[in-house]
Amino acid sequence: MPKPNDITGHHQMHHHRLQSGGLARAAVFGISDGLVSNVSLVLGFAGGGATSAVVRLAGLAGLIGGAFSMAAGEYISVSAQNELVEREVELERRSIAENPRVEQAELAQIYAAKGIPIERARAVAADLMRDPELALATHAREELGVDPDEQPSAWGAALSSFAAFAVGAFAPVVPWFVASGDRATVASIIIGLVAAFVVGVGIGHLAERSKIKTAIRQVAILVLACGATYLIGSALGVSVT
Repeated sequence: MPKPNDITGHHQMHHHRLQSGGLARAAVFGISDGLVSNVSLVLGFAGGGATSAVVRLAGLAGLIGGAFSMAAGEYISVSAQNELVEREVELERRSIAENPRVEQAELAQIYAAKGIPIERARAVAADLMRDPELALATHAREELGVDPDEQPSAWGAALSSFAAFAVGAFAPVVPWFVASGDRATVASIIIGLVAAFVVGVGIGHLAERSKIKTAIRQVAILVLACGATYLIGSALGVSVT
């Protein structure tokens, strides 16, 4: 008879892969958000004829404000998710204690649905239920799709989001520390386009889709956002009140 871990191992490894992929996705999308929002902000001020000092200030303000906003949103989201998981796991713990036979039958049905012969599935479920903590972890993975011992850190997610956004947002501001006017504007555009292409390739890789198509889409989004803000800045100018 196979050990319980032999049956749950594939699912657990898949879960770990999804967790790692989730962190990578958060980083890539954080950089993408920072890049698009701050390139647009910088070009909007540049289009309005603002001085280099004003553009730098706007870019840094956008970086700090956006990074804190992203971090706060990520912290609240992950905290709420963890609290929901903890609540569901606690309900599962009570159910295992109060209705062990029902929970054992549910576990056997889950394994049977995966193609395991029913007698073997029942035997494995019975083995798992002898250890309440192992039974709880298995129920959580199989029924809830989570591992109660490996929930993401809300602070870790917040800091990762903050750093990723800051990296993406800082890139288009760099030229304004060493140049001004059209040269700095063109440099910001080039940096934005190259970075957007690289981010698009990363998104395509994570999503297992065409990297080139995803990169082109990312560049197109950046061009539309930057074009809109630059035109608005040009139309309104820095004298608007």
